[in-house]
Amino acid sequence: MRVLVVEDEASLREGIVDLLTGDGHDVTAVGDGIAGVEAGLRDPFDLVLLDLMLPRLDGMEVCRRLRAARPGTPILMLTARGSEDDKVRGLMEGADDYVTKPFSARELLARVRVLGRRAPAGESLDELQIEGAVIDLARMVVVRGAGEHQTRVSLTPREVGIVRWLYRYQERVVTRAELLEQVFGQRGDLQTRAVDMAIAVLRKKLELDPGKPTLIVSVKGAGYAWRLSR
Repeated sequence: MRVLVVEDEASLREGIVDLLTGDGHDVTAVGDGIAGVEAGLRDPFDLVLLDLMLPRLDGMEVCRRLRAARPGTPILMLTARGSEDDKVRGLMEGADDYVTKPFSARELLARVRVLGRRAPAGESLDELQIEGAVIDLARMVVVRGAGEHQTRVSLTPREVGIVRWLYRYQERVVTRAELLEQVFGQRGDLQTRAVDMAIAVLRKKLELDPGKPTLIVSVKGAGYAWRLSR
């Protein structure tokens, strides 16, 4: 399985990576909440191991955002907290199971294997076909043409996150506040032009005519939508 580990304690994170790798899993590990959201939006995983107490963005919020973006991916919360309220809140935010530190390697592997059996097939979104080009989300690149006429433009993890989020909710308008919270890891009420600037740069990479976008369209006073005008 492909497993994402989000844990800020370096020694524990390394131990979990060694344990899961030894059990045959392909593991990606990050050390803070925002990095966890970015990794989870950028790449498809079969399971997420998520610490509750994280810097930059707490585990509950990471859980909520990943659950919204990838509802079928199992999430196992890891925490030093043992109170019933914390466990209930974690489950309410979308976690599938809960392990309290310290835990044994045997217990963690058992829970990973059980949750891994719940991972849905075909959950991943790695590639999109658009107007004569391919957005390769797994490799973070936009490819146009073929052979000697082929061009390749790199995407950033945040740009991949924006594409995934807009595509997932293509039947409705996505607000700037939503993108700030779900992709940028910022408060939705923050007064900033960061979203608009990021969309402008992304359009230059995706659109045939960035001045007249047809893929990521603006909805006045509301936000953005993926081909809402079709």
